[in-house]
Amino acid sequence: MTSYPLEQLYQEVAYIAYHFHWPLEDLLDMEHDERHIWLREIARINREINEARKRG
Repeated sequence: MTSYPLEQLYQEVAYIAYHFHWPLEDLLDMEHDERHIWLREIARINREINEARKRG
């Protein structure tokens, strides 16, 4: 069994925590697939906000 790269885990947790302010324990308890769902959702939200700003 291979372990998940610790640096990547830190980056993912920091990204979600920054945007959603969820507790560290909750983020670390998430399964890899669930965490990636939230990463994609945050990225989608950020894209929509950036596109709206460009349209002004």
